[in-house]
Amino acid sequence: MAKANNNAASALESLYHEVRELYLADKRPWVLGFSGGKDSTCALQVVWTALAALPASSRTKPVYVISSDTLVETPVIVNYIDETLRRIEHTAIAQDMPFRSHKVVPKIDRSFWVNMIGRGYPAPSRRFRWCTERLKIEPANEFILDRVAEFGEVIMLLGVRSSESATRAQVISFHSIKGSPLSRHSSLPNAFVYAPIVSFSTDDVWTYLLQNPSPWGNDNRDLVAMYRNAQAGECPLVVDTTTPSCGNSRFGCWVCTVVTRDKSMEAMIDSGQDWLEPLLVYRDMLAATQDPEKKKEVRDFRRRTGQVTFKKGSDQLIPGPYKLDFCKELLEKLLRTQLEVQKEAPLGESTQIIHEAELHAIRQIWRQERGDWQDSVPTIVRNVLGIELNWVSDDAATFNLEDGQLLDDICHQQGIPTELVVRLLDLQRTTQGLKRRHAIHTRIEDVLARDWRSMDEILADRRLSLANDGVELDAEDDDALALEDSVGE
Repeated sequence: MAKANNNAASALESLYHEVRELYLADKRPWVLGFSGGKDSTCALQVVWTALAALPASSRTKPVYVISSDTLVETPVIVNYIDETLRRIEHTAIAQDMPFRSHKVVPKIDRSFWVNMIGRGYPAPSRRFRWCTERLKIEPANEFILDRVAEFGEVIMLLGVRSSESATRAQVISFHSIKGSPLSRHSSLPNAFVYAPIVSFSTDDVWTYLLQNPSPWGNDNRDLVAMYRNAQAGECPLVVDTTTPSCGNSRFGCWVCTVVTRDKSMEAMIDSGQDWLEPLLVYRDMLAATQDPEKKKEVRDFRRRTGQVTFKKGSDQLIPGPYKLDFCKELLEKLLRTQLEVQKEAPLGESTQIIHEAELHAIRQIWRQERGDWQDSVPTIVRNVLGIELNWVSDDAATFNLEDGQLLDDICHQQGIPTELVVRLLDLQRTTQGLKRRHAIHTRIEDVLARDWRSMDEILADRRLSLANDGVELDAEDDDALALEDSVGE
């Protein structure tokens, strides 16, 4: 046992030495990705401890600790990470350490609620996981590229481990640089990757965290408790080969519908966090929209491009975005969910589910792109929250519900799709008064090129075409040949 402990201590000292050598080797700044989970916490703690042994005069190269907030993270995790980032910043300044914390968030126009409720993007699925790129990758990459522009090159520090999965090990190996602890970033030019705990097992991570106090003043037992709560009593402290670990735990967005069930949220609620239950109810409601029968009810038969797509060799429509009426329902239920959470949440917990800037962005999309002549967002906010936000006045010609009803009657009499005329009028309204109406003709052509036939007409033409081609209709899905949840850009 003593020999094993000595070997572990020697390996740790060797790792500290490698970190210090790499830090002093050049002037490339470090950017450390911090999620608040066990692996990134362990990586940060290893790096902090290693650099603390250097004289203050040598700790001049910045180490940016960045955390990605998707704006739909589980509130408990948001509070934990925010407090941790504050402690890292304050402690680093007090101890003259080179660490600086930053929180990166998606641009409002790319946020989850603006895409889902505003544009009608369906709940993410395994085949259409549109959220990761917009909410996590883009904000982090933007920060990294800004540092590249400032310094020329950067080194990314990640808490990845080869033992996590065979895929992870293969990716790490594929991009490695021979004779160097660094790897090339898979997509960002002039960015390199260093994984200080790449050889750690899950047990190694927990052992390190529980045997070495946090340099910035956190209690790592709080992290243990958080994992335990998220795993319905499973304890990460491995005491023998029969003790289960929580190495597969994943804290993520509370709206995630890629998984069948949000076991982490369910376990938190079971462990006493009852105030999170309205979030789980809302999330389950989103997941239910992936049911084939529910899709027909809540999603448009056209894609966002206005075109209609069928599964290969069948008359089955590939559904498009959520209908505007359902998006209104989603917004109202979300605001009511926020009220419930705010009412029951313990003091100090994060309860802002949707931000005011997102409400303004949703309103703009509905008004300019989806023909919401009722201007529904202010009404929904007023009815649910009982408040009046500082809504931007529309100086251009506007239309109300009565106008819409009159237009619908006229279009019906003339046999013209009402939505076609609405979009043309909205296009005219949004470009009115501009000296240069750039690409106005192209935008008009795009509107006219949309498929304005009714669903019955489209299906009848499709079936006739298939019959003429001698194709027998097959009612089975062909997921291998069609991306079911494609909404079109």
